[in-house]
Amino acid sequence: MTIDTKERYGKITRSFHWIMALLIGWQLLKFGDRIAEGEHWIGETLVPWHISIGVLLFVLIALRIIWALTQRHNRPVQDPKTAILVKGGHFLLYAAMLLMPLTGAMVMLGNGYGLTAFGVQLAAKGDEIPWVAAVGSLHSPLAWLLLIMVVGHIGMALLHHFIKRDGVMQRMV
Repeated sequence: MTIDTKERYGKITRSFHWIMALLIGWQLLKFGDRIAEGEHWIGETLVPWHISIGVLLFVLIALRIIWALTQRHNRPVQDPKTAILVKGGHFLLYAAMLLMPLTGAMVMLGNGYGLTAFGVQLAAKGDEIPWVAAVGSLHSPLAWLLLIMVVGHIGMALLHHFIKRDGVMQRMV
């Protein structure tokens, strides 16, 4: 089943979810730069891909939002007692996922570094743009917020699976 149904998310939705979960997990390894100034295997091997993976995530997030909008009438039914919380939580996750690469690009462009992803120059080095850099400075606080939301999202999935045993997690697995 490719499309979503009232009982389960389809292959496309699940693929977006798990590929992005893996890539966001990879991105969160950037926090490892705070340990020994990034002088370790993670900091030297995985973190250098941070900008490229961020650009890839931006594209995937845009596609995922478009896909979610096309599937909005097919999505699994939410418990009416908690639907507003579920929708609000997912909205905040999507907003944070979208703002992370945008503010990351603003850091690079605002500080005049340009933007290169996977070896392709997307924007040339240029003059510093203080207001763009200032908005980009929200990137790090947003990363902490996203980390908290991801942990909460995982926690809620585990709560539904192990405590409530209501099959909610099975919709995405």
